[in-house]
Amino acid sequence: MSPVTVKHLIGGEWTGEPVRERRNPARPDEVVAEIPAGGLAEVEGAVSAAQAAFPEWRRTPAPARGAILARAAELLTARKAEVARDLTAEEGKTLTEATGEVQRSVDILRFFGGEGWRLAGESLPSATPHTHLYTVKEPLGVVALITPWNFPIAIPTWKLAPALVSGNAVVMKPATLVPVSVQHLAECLLEAGLPPGVLNVVHGSGSVVGEALVADERVAAISFTGSVATGLHINEIGSARLARVQLEMGGKNALVVLEDADPALAARIAAQGGFGLTGQACTATSRVVATRGAHDRLVEALLQEAAAWRPGDGQLPETRMGPVVDESQLRTDLSYLEIGRAEGAELVAGGEVESLFLEPVVLTGVAPSMRVAQEEIFGPVIGVIEVADFDEALAIANDSQYGLSGGIVTNDLRAAMRFADEAEVGVVKVNRPTTGLDLNAPFGGMKRSSSGTFREQGNVAVDFYTRLKTVYLGT
Repeated sequence: MSPVTVKHLIGGEWTGEPVRERRNPARPDEVVAEIPAGGLAEVEGAVSAAQAAFPEWRRTPAPARGAILARAAELLTARKAEVARDLTAEEGKTLTEATGEVQRSVDILRFFGGEGWRLAGESLPSATPHTHLYTVKEPLGVVALITPWNFPIAIPTWKLAPALVSGNAVVMKPATLVPVSVQHLAECLLEAGLPPGVLNVVHGSGSVVGEALVADERVAAISFTGSVATGLHINEIGSARLARVQLEMGGKNALVVLEDADPALAARIAAQGGFGLTGQACTATSRVVATRGAHDRLVEALLQEAAAWRPGDGQLPETRMGPVVDESQLRTDLSYLEIGRAEGAELVAGGEVESLFLEPVVLTGVAPSMRVAQEEIFGPVIGVIEVADFDEALAIANDSQYGLSGGIVTNDLRAAMRFADEAEVGVVKVNRPTTGLDLNAPFGGMKRSSSGTFREQGNVAVDFYTRLKTVYLGT
């Protein structure tokens, strides 16, 4: 493919000269994109453009704002094959996964397009005679969206769509590894009729572009998805100036397998959650907690599953798992294999490396206190922990600084319901992979996985991007 020339989008103008390249992780000789590096001047221009565009966009009726999102959904549908191809080339995931992600973005745009008709407060009874008491939802102003590399178009869309339909103006900083997908998204929105300055995109490092956005007093809110360390730093800066901050920061998600579970089914669920998307998802299954009666049969079935998830070029139809996103992430993955073995875990499957292709890994003999059981790896690595019974499994699943997603495989309804009630996570899956969520369902976690106050996705997503005003109207 020919490289895509990526530009900043500031005040409706595409600008910036490329200074670096992004190469295909599956084909290192292939340049996917040529990208500019924004600085303080670009951030200043983008925030100023958003600030200038906000008043008129706010006055635009919410159904009209939603109609632009709906038109963008149709435009994105028309170029879905092209966008999916570029997404696979820049991030590495399989074409099937990429196509599904683009369709997810289409569906999100349609969903929030409809929310334009439902963006309302409520009427309330007043104790004062001849008084109409009601609430209205108002946009916040200029909001900053800082997005990760693992879902190059879905996460930007699920932040951007509720922000726009609520009437905010946006400055977005995409991840440096995946600039092309956001450019496609922005082009569709502009073609759909989004006014200049309502959406601005600045490419560049988090330490420069991200830092400047978070510190800018004109930015009323920051929505961030990424690492815990960066999220806590953003929260410290943003909260100190009373900006609204939303954080999604990661997980160490456990799948509990009880002795009554079908081992083949449990292994398929674990593999889908742990090896799908190359394990590069915050909801990925990284711990499998199996009771003693289930452990041996599960491991045997999981080894068969791992053998079927051989990595390859995501553009090829037979590929089930793509490469690791870059050299830095590969070094992280491999370092945890060494850490796990040094702590006493046994590598029973995978670990072989060719270029950025890592064979999916199964570690057994994992103890709950090991670093591979406590720290997020973000790769195709599953650690299996053997426990005595359900009570111990639940305790170990909850023994984590994270609390994003968790699952259980069982035919015991009582156990499933108790797990759903007592698991310290934001999303519970019963007999389903820990990954994946319907777009109309709220998404977020507990502990260090999320800031917790506001959820993403579903109709509650607009809560972060709006504030309530109470009005008393005397008649």
